[in-house]
Amino acid sequence: MHLNAKLKEYGKSLIIAAVIAFFLRSFVVEAFNIPSGSMEPTLLVGDYLLVNRLSYVVKVPFTDRVLFNIGSPKPGDTVVFRFPLDHSKDFIKRVVAKGGDTLEIRDKVVYVNGLKADDSRARFSDDTDIPAFLSFKDNFGPVTVPSDCYFVMGDNRDNSLDSRFWGFVRKDELVGKAEVLYFSYDHSADLLHSVRWGRVGHLIR
Repeated sequence: MHLNAKLKEYGKSLIIAAVIAFFLRSFVVEAFNIPSGSMEPTLLVGDYLLVNRLSYVVKVPFTDRVLFNIGSPKPGDTVVFRFPLDHSKDFIKRVVAKGGDTLEIRDKVVYVNGLKADDSRARFSDDTDIPAFLSFKDNFGPVTVPSDCYFVMGDNRDNSLDSRFWGFVRKDELVGKAEVLYFSYDHSADLLHSVRWGRVGHLIR
């Protein structure tokens, strides 16, 4: 009987822990890892992040149905969202412009509503300026962002598949704001040097 009572207590504890984990995962926080270099040097392949799911919208668990809005992304926010062309994939990019803004890229420089945007986190690996009729990478627009939509770009501007190529992110496609880098692992390094300890615990800017 004593053993059965202990097993029941363990079982209750596991159920409670599972319920709490389900609640946190569904509504509060979600772990996300960086699979590509599109946000370098801000975020590296092998970085592990915590995403605040209460930043912008609350959704029905495991769906994209929005229950209610909490806030809106601001230019400069790093956001995780459902890839508009395939909702089974999550992407991470930086918000550059919001609904109602007019955006234009001229010779790699971003302008929002006619003013040069704060683009200090952007990095370029290629000095070549490609004209718009060949690619939207360096010259784009002008376009006006639709209501409740966002124009997003990777910080690694010459190596990012983003709104320049597939369009806008709708608000109901947002997962949340990337807040904290809680672990970082360099898969190309040897085991002794694989953990990037200097990146662990950093707030994402």
